Amino acid sequence: MTKSKRVVIGLIVGLVLVGALTLLVAEFDTAIAKWFAGHGVTQNPLEYPLIAVALGLIANALLRGTKTHAFVQPGIRTELFLKVGLVLMAAGLNINVIMKQGAGGLLQALVLVTSVFFFTWWLATRFKLPPQLTAVMACAVSICGVSAAIAAAGAVLAKKKEVTYVTALVIVTALPLMVLMPWIARAIGLSETVAGAWFGGNIDTTAAVVGAGTLYGETAQQVASVVKMSQNALIGVAAFLLAMYFVVKVERKPSERPSAIVIWQRFPKFILGFVLVSILASTGVLSGNAVTVLKALSKWAFAAAFLSIGLELSVRELGAMGWRPVAVYLSATVFNTALALGAAWVIFGALGL
Repeated sequence: MTKSKRVVIGLIVGLVLVGALTLLVAEFDTAIAKWFAGHGVTQNPLEYPLIAVALGLIANALLRGTKTHAFVQPGIRTELFLKVGLVLMAAGLNINVIMKQGAGGLLQALVLVTSVFFFTWWLATRFKLPPQLTAVMACAVSICGVSAAIAAAGAVLAKKKEVTYVTALVIVTALPLMVLMPWIARAIGLSETVAGAWFGGNIDTTAAVVGAGTLYGETAQQVASVVKMSQNALIGVAAFLLAMYFVVKVERKPSERPSAIVIWQRFPKFILGFVLVSILASTGVLSGNAVTVLKALSKWAFAAAFLSIGLELSVRELGAMGWRPVAVYLSATVFNTALALGAAWVIFGALGL
């Protein structure tokens, strides 16, 4: 068998494997949700990204143990699935809703994204992390986790292992925060509005944000969703500015003159799809059933992406990156948690926006 033919067959087999395992993730998600519902818990605390990564890790171990991992590798298209999921996710990003209901959410998003991004960047620089990893991590913590990480990675040409590393940290921290933050909010007596704003401004994945809001109450869920949507809207802006900064400042050679075409080449083009779908949803071109279908397809794409992350994850490679990225990410998360609580209390509590 020729090498090219083997790659094509591996691509097909790999895609079929990812598809079959993604269906299995959906079955597990449904079964777990029913089990919790039978025990009085209406919101499944085990979000589907965690289930997908766990199943991917199990399949990863089996593939490596049988020495078939390299064969199916061409079909494990993590970045593609993430980009497709991100573009389709924009169907739920209605700018009109943000502007009508989320003046406070937009203000909080601007404060948090700016502050947390530069704090993370400063801290990562002090810990001497590579600039590409720094950019991906800063976007992930400050904006919206995996979606922002993949957008930043495309803008700064980050290594795949750096994206995988940050994605793993996002997933590992999002689940505990989804469960703990509603409990803490009740303990300190936060209103549903302030609590929802806190969840939306701090938890890094949209699914976990909605989960935390649901655990706290209907109003908390609505506010958390609007705040997270406001942050999601900044993905394209962040990607463009990062592409420009890396071309002009970080990677510029002494004799090189940066041009608009170079910035355009570096800009992650799938962000344009994200913006387009958001505009179509905001102007009513996409509405009703179309939005519902696209949001469902987005969830499937993200499930395939998280599954692929588990399939690709190399513990050896991640271990080689050391403790410093973990220290930076966790420190930035603590900073974000405290700042988001203060901002939510001031903007949604004291000011009542």
